[in-house]
Amino acid sequence: MTRSDDDAALHAFVESRRTALFRSAYLLCGDRHEAEDLVQTTLVKVVLGGKRHGRLDNIEAYARRTLVNTHIAARRRFWRRERPYGELPDDAGEQADSDTGLLVRAALARLTARQRAVLVLRYWEDLSVEATAEALGMRENTVKSHTARGLAALRADMTTDLAEELV
Repeated sequence: MTRSDDDAALHAFVESRRTALFRSAYLLCGDRHEAEDLVQTTLVKVVLGGKRHGRLDNIEAYARRTLVNTHIAARRRFWRRERPYGELPDDAGEQADSDTGLLVRAALARLTARQRAVLVLRYWEDLSVEATAEALGMRENTVKSHTARGLAALRADMTTDLAEELV
């Protein structure tokens, strides 16, 4: 395979998988702008990694793992935990939309980064336990425990959120 073939393959991958990576990134981050930044950073790393390492055998798995690792690394930074606001609201706003999707995304945001990554890969990307473990670089039993704990936390949050909404 020549260099131009590798470049064409990387370009085709970026064009075909950008939207799917954005969806996963949005579920990981919960914020559209942060997800766009995460996808852009991931794709830069994938392209540079593809050029640096030559041919990547499974570019899809490499991109997925890079996305998750970049997200987890960004969450560890202190400055990411702070949320700047131009003006403070006078009072807490009411939840205007009671859509279940909003509740699920809010509950996902309250999980740890690893639990969120496992749930997104297992249930959104529809990966097996083995593929998720490989993508995240962890043992299968760890994936199973993160899945169980994450789902339990989601159920508890969803039950609480739905109960509050009915009141």
